[in-house]
Amino acid sequence: MNPINELRFAVSDRINDAEVGPKHVSLSLLGDFQRDVSDFLKGTGRDVDPAEVLISVEDGSLALVATGLLAATTLWADLERLQSPDSLNLIDGKRAAVVERWQAAARQNPHRKYKVADSAAQVSLTVDSASDFRKVEEVWVQVEKYVHGRVVDWGGKTKANVHLEVDGGAVLVVSASHELLAKEEQNRLYRTALLHISAEENLLTGALRNQRLLAFEAHEPAYDENEFQQMVKRGTAAWSEVANATQWLEDLRGGTQ
Repeated sequence: MNPINELRFAVSDRINDAEVGPKHVSLSLLGDFQRDVSDFLKGTGRDVDPAEVLISVEDGSLALVATGLLAATTLWADLERLQSPDSLNLIDGKRAAVVERWQAAARQNPHRKYKVADSAAQVSLTVDSASDFRKVEEVWVQVEKYVHGRVVDWGGKTKANVHLEVDGGAVLVVSASHELLAKEEQNRLYRTALLHISAEENLLTGALRNQRLLAFEAHEPAYDENEFQQMVKRGTAAWSEVANATQWLEDLRGGTQ
């Protein structure tokens, strides 16, 4: 989904047989809800700086509306993933912890309900006593892969590894033996390379762990203008005695029917 600038967080409950609202809320619920909203917005990667986010309080339930969220790409991605209940291990850990706290509170109190929604109604998250958000057991399998990127660092005195910058700017750290790096004749640093690696791959997310270098593979993807021009010259010379290439091809096929 596309990032939006505004997100509404609301909590519903009853205290002393009256609906919770801006003028009727316990200090503990208000404090916990403010903390949870801040944690959900920030995440572990501090996707959002609370100092840059404006909050307004709305009537109805106790609702906080956060604005200034256009740059919060992982926040919106996590909200989209939360459309599935089997998603807590796919989202930011701090946001998953907030959802788990809300779910535990709602199961203890059937009047408690949390809702998160954007102003354009692209995404909506509801946590109540019937919710069943959970983490799916992760399955890792042993794989071998070919990974292309640019070597930005390699070596190491005690633990040798290769730092490979892949598409998108992420750096994949691949462990290697000192012997394998020592016998490498080509200087790979700051050059593109194709690595043959072994690793464990998460079947659910595609994430890799325990990467280990098996070999540097031959990889020459660069376009060679001189070689291309030589091929053009050879092709032109080969067809130089053919006056009409189209007619030649028709004759080869046996003529038109």
